[in-house]
Amino acid sequence: MTATVQKKICMLGGFSVGKTSLVKRYVQSIFSETYLTTVGVKIDKKTVTMGDRTVHLILWDLAGEDDMASLRMSYLRGSAGYMLVADGTRRATLDMALSLHQRVEAECGPLPYTLLVNKHDLSEQWTVSNGDLEELRRGGWSVRPSSARTGEGVEDAFTDLAARVAP
Repeated sequence: MTATVQKKICMLGGFSVGKTSLVKRYVQSIFSETYLTTVGVKIDKKTVTMGDRTVHLILWDLAGEDDMASLRMSYLRGSAGYMLVADGTRRATLDMALSLHQRVEAECGPLPYTLLVNKHDLSEQWTVSNGDLEELRRGGWSVRPSSARTGEGVEDAFTDLAARVAP
């Protein structure tokens, strides 16, 4: 008999880092050049089979943050884990992701998470260095380059996080 579980994952990061595009790429396998600002929260669902389990991932795409104080911690209630997203072409968005991580840990305790550094298809324009990412990995972080445009790293990142939230 197959076990079925439902797990809530929140997408966190600054404005215009690609959270919505990553979710759309993962759930619908599409990418759109059209930029739409998320207001509040957008919820999507993807069902994945992991061995003898069916996992319903409920993906909460939260509005981008410019000030970590504006993150509504109530959105994170009941989350099994979260995806931090930074834009590799804008170093400040990595700093925002790091700040959001600290706030989530302080408010919710430790939860499984992954840092996606998006826009890897534009790696020649990146202002985030490989050294920055290696330092985070040495600190125990799950860090993955990704591209919502090409799909690079997207499926693997969500699959890995799903495995950690629904062991």
